[in-house]
Amino acid sequence: MDQIQAMRIFARVVESGSFTRAADSLALPKGTVTKQIQALEARVRVKLLNRTTRRVTVTADGAAYYERASRLLVDLDDLDASMTNAQATPQGRLRIDVGSATASLVLIPALSTFYDRFPDIQLDLGVSDRVIDLVADNVDCVIRIGEVTDQSLVARRIGHLPFIITASPGYLKRHGVPVHPHDLESKGHRLVNQFSGSTRRMYPHEFNKDGERIELTMPYKIAINETKAHTNAVLAGLGISQMVTFIAQPHIESGSLVQVLPDWTRDPLPVYVVYPPNRHLSAKVRAFVDWAAELFAKHPHLQRE
Repeated sequence: MDQIQAMRIFARVVESGSFTRAADSLALPKGTVTKQIQALEARVRVKLLNRTTRRVTVTADGAAYYERASRLLVDLDDLDASMTNAQATPQGRLRIDVGSATASLVLIPALSTFYDRFPDIQLDLGVSDRVIDLVADNVDCVIRIGEVTDQSLVARRIGHLPFIITASPGYLKRHGVPVHPHDLESKGHRLVNQFSGSTRRMYPHEFNKDGERIELTMPYKIAINETKAHTNAVLAGLGISQMVTFIAQPHIESGSLVQVLPDWTRDPLPVYVVYPPNRHLSAKVRAFVDWAAELFAKHPHLQRE
């Protein structure tokens, strides 16, 4: 038995809470994961995990073993990095997760420049608007929109996302052009709302101008929790919505969307690169974080500060 490999597998089972998820994240057969855990338990002569058909839980001995093993594995990774040229030439597999619009419109179009600089890094790019658990899903880092509340994670702010208010020309022809946010309520306009896919919380429509702040929570015809579908709903003429500028701007330039209430804004949302604290010494994570910060700083429709 390779004890270090068995310890890594055990740590992944604990972090993911599942033999299946651990096997998937390590690209191993589930049977191999099971055999390695059994061999590790035989070696240390204690039961590390309680297993049923529905769940995996850590025993008291398993929790103590995990705490010390995880520290040892981090130290081993740091030692490997310090004894090789990985600091000068970042390399290896990097797992990242990004929202769908950010991936399609900002990240992917610029990835050739990342590979020019770091040709030995292999990216596994997860794309969704779902908020994932970095530790359980074995992800190295994510780009997140909005404040980061998990104090166990390291978050580096790399910019802000400004908003503009838009509608399709067909919608405005049918319903008229609002000149004040209150027109949205008083003149029978429709809003295309967005809500969080994880909390189901509805995002309000906020309007700021010269110190005046208005928040609308009108009844809506449709609310969507995924960015691309939300954009398509506005393009289809289903209503007015506040959209992130980098998503809306190409459609405004093509004429498929029109900016309305241009004197009114809403507070921009911060953008963070987030990663677990045990990844802070990884050269490949540091390379991606620095590159992403440069990318957002140079983007014409994003705000650095």
